[in-house]
Amino acid sequence: MKSQFPAPVVSPDKKKVLNIVAWVITAVVLLVVAGMRQIKIETSVDFSWLSTFHSTVNGLTALILVYGLILVKRHKYEQHQKVMFLAMIFSLIFLASYVVYHITTKETAYCGEGAIRYIYFALLISHVLLAAIIFPFILFTFIRAITGQYARHKKLAKIVFPFWLYVAVTGPVLYLMLLPCF
Repeated sequence: MKSQFPAPVVSPDKKKVLNIVAWVITAVVLLVVAGMRQIKIETSVDFSWLSTFHSTVNGLTALILVYGLILVKRHKYEQHQKVMFLAMIFSLIFLASYVVYHITTKETAYCGEGAIRYIYFALLISHVLLAAIIFPFILFTFIRAITGQYARHKKLAKIVFPFWLYVAVTGPVLYLMLLPCF
């Protein structure tokens, strides 16, 4: 991937450190997300509205990802970089919102019946598994870009993008399917 701006000079040691940091962040996030259903914090603040908020943020992330793809296809790399930073920020906001919601709010059981129930759980399982699997690869793709490894970034992004987009789209779809159960 050619760029309109020079690749940052990053030593191999710093690249290695960034990869280690990405794995540590991944481990911490996965442990927190896996354990959050065991942690319930009693609070007088009603956080039930966060399900709508984080679904909206997830949906906006999907739109941002598509816009980022359009920009890179048009060779607008500097704009693409800014948009992808925004996608990372939105994903971070989503993650924080999601954790706060689940540690403060009673879980809502899916109430649909019949075939739609199987569709819901198939989407839910694929969404959760892919979110967990793709998370470190999103970080690695981002690291490749910010360290100027554009060819490696492009190669990884072609694989990561559709999965990240799937997770970002299925989040709001699952929320809408769960909405009658609240």
